[in-house]
Amino acid sequence: MNKAESGFQRFAGYAALWSYRINKAVEISVVVLMVLLVLDVWLGVLVRYFVDLPLTFTEEAARYLMIWMALLAVSIGIARREHIGVLMLFDRMPKPVRHLMLVTFDLLGLFLFGFLLYYGVDFAVQGMHRLTMIYDMPKAVPFSAVPVACLLACIQLVLAGIRDQAKMFAEPGQESVRT
Repeated sequence: MNKAESGFQRFAGYAALWSYRINKAVEISVVVLMVLLVLDVWLGVLVRYFVDLPLTFTEEAARYLMIWMALLAVSIGIARREHIGVLMLFDRMPKPVRHLMLVTFDLLGLFLFGFLLYYGVDFAVQGMHRLTMIYDMPKAVPFSAVPVACLLACIQLVLAGIRDQAKMFAEPGQESVRT
């Protein structure tokens, strides 16, 4: 292994480490949001069918919690290479072609999420002038899920791409290096 390869391996190790750390933080956030969502839905069921309380916020809270949770989970799938993909053709290709395909797919994903990030910021800013029905809060809060999730997806695509191209995995989708 020459000096350039060694430097890239070290750089890829840092990419893998940061991908893992960001992924752990996002996973914890998604679990917290899921717990809040379950509690909110149960509270909604409880006050609707068993206790006569006029709590109307549970449906709107559930909607916004689910949006944030689902969009944040995209970066988890990217970091683990567990997002939806058809591997039938991919698995039949020689290793160099697979790596080229992986770079191509990562660049396409980066373009897509970058595009959504660019327009998602404008979408969230426009939400500052609109209020939610029940909470009377700016819709920028739920709308911000789009640019935040896209930014995390872009970061994870870059980090996972560097990590995978350095051959720190035997194949894309296998368990990550934990340091």
